[in-house]
Amino acid sequence: MDASQVIFILSAALIIASALMVVTTRNLVHAALWLIATLFGVAILYAVLEAGFLAVVQVVVYIGAIAIMFIFAVMLTRKEMRDRGPQVNEAWPYAAVLGLLTFGGLWVIFSKWDGMGRFPAEITGGPNAVLTQLGVALTSPDAFVLPFEVASVLLLAALIGSVYVAMNKK
Repeated sequence: MDASQVIFILSAALIIASALMVVTTRNLVHAALWLIATLFGVAILYAVLEAGFLAVVQVVVYIGAIAIMFIFAVMLTRKEMRDRGPQVNEAWPYAAVLGLLTFGGLWVIFSKWDGMGRFPAEITGGPNAVLTQLGVALTSPDAFVLPFEVASVLLLAALIGSVYVAMNKK
């Protein structure tokens, strides 16, 4: 086992542990901080897989923008959400069963898919060609521009909604 495999295993353990803490902690600010740890572990995986551009984008966009915006939204709306009453949803067993069924369905689908064992075609032309193809894929109307723009609009709506809730005086 070489160093990259050890780093991979440790970062995978960090991702799994911090992701479990995101969904099990009761404090929303702590959940946001665990989310940052999870996203940082994913950035480490990208670095181990020699995808430096994706690692930097993971840190800058997800940790630097989305997670921080989530923390600000929690801090802005927390005043209205004082810890009153029970904090546990009574329907959590149904959600757990639904989650397990979803995981099982995805497991069946992906176990029959032959694309998991294939590797993408080799890109020739060096790192500039890779970044060019990535840029074209992100901005092409036939590729990922629509999901990218939908995510940005949803994040903007969440930020505006949190500011509205925080500033709304009853």
